[in-house]
Amino acid sequence: MSKISPLVAAILNDQYDLATLLLRYNAKVDQIGPLNRTALHESAFLGLENFVYLLLESGANPNASDIKQKTPLALAAQNGHLNVVEVLIQKGAHVWCESESGTILFDAAASGNPDIISLLLDHGADPNVPLYSGHLPIHRVAYHGHILALEHLIPVTKLNAVKESGMSPLHSAAAGGHAQCVEMLLKAGYDPNFMLHPRVRRNYDDERRSALFFAVSNNDLQCTRLLLDAGAMVNQDPMNCLQVALRQGNYELINTLLKSGANVNYYSRVNTNHFPSALQYALKDEVMLRMILNHGYDVKRCFDCPYGDSSHDYPPWTNSVIKDMVFCEVITVAWLKHLSAQVVRIMLDYTDHVSFCTKLKDTLEEQKQWPEICHIQRNARSLKHLCRLQIREHLSRLRLRAPVFISFLPLPPRLKDYLRYKEYDVFSQGSNA
Repeated sequence: MSKISPLVAAILNDQYDLATLLLRYNAKVDQIGPLNRTALHESAFLGLENFVYLLLESGANPNASDIKQKTPLALAAQNGHLNVVEVLIQKGAHVWCESESGTILFDAAASGNPDIISLLLDHGADPNVPLYSGHLPIHRVAYHGHILALEHLIPVTKLNAVKESGMSPLHSAAAGGHAQCVEMLLKAGYDPNFMLHPRVRRNYDDERRSALFFAVSNNDLQCTRLLLDAGAMVNQDPMNCLQVALRQGNYELINTLLKSGANVNYYSRVNTNHFPSALQYALKDEVMLRMILNHGYDVKRCFDCPYGDSSHDYPPWTNSVIKDMVFCEVITVAWLKHLSAQVVRIMLDYTDHVSFCTKLKDTLEEQKQWPEICHIQRNARSLKHLCRLQIREHLSRLRLRAPVFISFLPLPPRLKDYLRYKEYDVFSQGSNA
C-alpha cells in the first residue's frame, strides 16, 4: 500500500509554506499515494484552491486518474468546490472524463451546485451520457432535490436519452420526495404516465412502474396530488397504489386516490381472495371501510360462499385454496372474529338482502350487533335505498370509481349526495368537524 508523501501530508495539515518548500526542492508533484491519488486529487477533494493553484503551477497533471478513474476535477465537482473546478478547467482539465461512478457531470449532480453544473455544460460536458444503470445527471439532481441544478439540466437533456434510460426524472423526484422538482418537471412537459422499463422494474420486488407509486409508497401527499393533477393514471402498477395507501392508513392519501378513480375492486397478485383485496386493510377501521364502500366496493362478493348452509369442509391444501379464500374464512379467524358483526353491519348499508353461510352466521350470532343485523335482514329495505342501489348498479363500478360522473347527472345536489352515500362519509364528516 502506498504511503502518504510529505507533500500530501503538508496539504492535509494545511501547511502551505511547507508544500511550497517541498516543491521548490523538487518534490514529485504527481507522486501516487493511497488509492492512486496525487496531491492534486487530495487538494481538489478538500476544496483547497490555493494548494490546487500551487500544484498546477508546479506542473501537476490536471487529468491524473485515481484507482476508480476519478480525476481531480471529478472530486472537486462531486463535493461542490466551484472555485477549484474553475481553476482546474482553466488549466486544461477534461470535462468529458468518465470514472467507475460515471461522468464528471454525474459526479457534480451529487452536490447539486448549479454553478458547477452550468460551468461544466458551458465547457462541453454531455448531460446525455448514462451511468451503467441508465441513470442520467438529471435523475440524480431530481432525486436529491437540487432544484436549481435541475433547472439547468432540463433544457439540455434529450427526451430520447431519458426514454433509453428506462426511467423518468419524475420517478427520481417522487422517490426522493421533492415536490418542487416534480412540479418543475411536469411544467417542462415530462409525462406523469411514463412507466419504468421492465429491466428497471426488476430492481423492485413489487415491480412498480409509475412515479405515482413512488409518491404513494413514501406517504407523500403533495407529490401524489401534483402527479394526479397532471393526469397520472392511478391503476397502472402491478400492486395497486390504493393498496399501498390503505396499508399505510393515510386517510387523506386514500381519499385523494379514490377521487382520482382508484380501483377499490382490485385483486392482490399474491394470495388472492374470493373478494376484492382492499377490504383486508380496512376491517379494523370504519373510516377506511366506508371510504372503499362509498366508492363501489363489491360487497356481494363477500357473501358469495360456495358452501352456503352446508358444512364448510375444505379440500387438502392446494393453490386453489390459497387463491380463492372466501370472506367467511377470513373474518372468522380468532384474531378477527370480534370485528365480524361490526363489519357486516356496515356492509348492510350498501346492499339489499344478503344470505349468510352457516360459518359466518355462527360467528355473527355471538356478537352484540346480531339483533340489529337480524332486524335489517328480516325487514324490507326502504324504497329510496333500493333505488340508490339500482342507480349505482346502472352507473357501473367504473363510473363509481370516479365521483365526477355522478356530478354530471341532471339531479338535485341532495340526491347526488345520497347516491354518493354522503350520510356515511365518515372521513369528510371528521374533516369538517
